[in-house]
Amino acid sequence: MPEKEGSCVGLNEPRLVVRKFLARPQPEGVGAVVRRSIGRFELRYFDPFLVLDEFSVTAPAGFPDHPHRGFETVTYMLQGAVKHEDFDGHKGTIGAGDLQWMTAGRGIVHSEMPAAQGTQKGLQLWINLSSKYKMIEPRYQEISSKDIAEATKDGIKVRVIAGEALGTKSAVYTRTPTMYLDFTLEPGAHLQQPIPESWNAFVYVLEGEGIFGRSKSSPVNAHHLLLLGSGDGLEAWNKSSKLLRFILVGGEPLCEPLVQFGPFVMNTQEEIDRTIDDFENYTNGFEKARHWRSESGLTLDF
Repeated sequence: MPEKEGSCVGLNEPRLVVRKFLARPQPEGVGAVVRRSIGRFELRYFDPFLVLDEFSVTAPAGFPDHPHRGFETVTYMLQGAVKHEDFDGHKGTIGAGDLQWMTAGRGIVHSEMPAAQGTQKGLQLWINLSSKYKMIEPRYQEISSKDIAEATKDGIKVRVIAGEALGTKSAVYTRTPTMYLDFTLEPGAHLQQPIPESWNAFVYVLEGEGIFGRSKSSPVNAHHLLLLGSGDGLEAWNKSSKLLRFILVGGEPLCEPLVQFGPFVMNTQEEIDRTIDDFENYTNGFEKARHWRSESGLTLDF
C-alpha cells in the first residue's frame, strides 16, 4: 500500500518509543471501570502528567461527590455523555467529542455521573500544576465538539484539543504548557508532528493499529500507552487496512517535588496534611462543601 506524503516539515530527530504499557481494566469510582495507563504502580508519574484513564461507566455507576486540589483534570468524551456538577453551582453535560478542562486549583468538590443510556466512554487526564498555581481559584474551560479546532491533510485528521497541529491552534489555555492532539490516520497515511524538545510526551492508541517512532517497528494496537524518548517530534504510520486513532499528549515538565494523597497533589507532606485538614474542616477553599451534595446524593471514599 503506497504511503501518503508526510503532513508537515521533516523532523531532525524523531522520538522513539522507550516504554510500552497495556492499560488493563480495573474498578474505579462506584461501579465504573477504567483502563489506567499513567498513575498505576509501574508509572506513578510522568511529569507533568499524574493520571490517564480511559473510562467506561453505565448508570447507576459513576464518580460521585469527591474533592480535588493542586492540579487540572481534562475530560474528553468518546461516547455517550457525563453530567458534571460542583459545590459552587457549576453544572453541565458533556457529550461525545466535547471537552472539559477543569483547573481544580485550591479546591473543588464535584461529581461526574452518566447522563445517557448505555455505556459512557471517555478519557480523563490529570495534569499537575506548578507550586505557584496550586492554590489559584478553580476555573473551567468547556468546549463543545463542534467548536474544537480540526484540520485534515494527506489522509490525516486532527482534533486540536490543546496546542497546535497541521497549522491549526487550540483556543484552550494551559497553565502547564501542554499539547493534546486527537489524530485519525487513514490507511497509508504518514504523520510527522513536531513536539518541543524539552517536553515529555506519550501516545495512547484508541482504535486500530499503528507504527510509531521507526517505520520498521512492530504495530501497536488499542489501549496501549507509549512513552516517547527525546527528540523533536513524532513519526507515525498506518500500514493497516483500517483507520488508526490515537492521542498524542506532551507537556513541559515541572521538575518540582511531588506528594500525592489520592485527589490531593501538592509539593510537600506538610501541604498535604494541611489540605486534609482544610477538607475535613471545610476551610481554605472547601467552605462550600459543608452543606453541598450532588443530585446523586453519593460520596466517593478516597
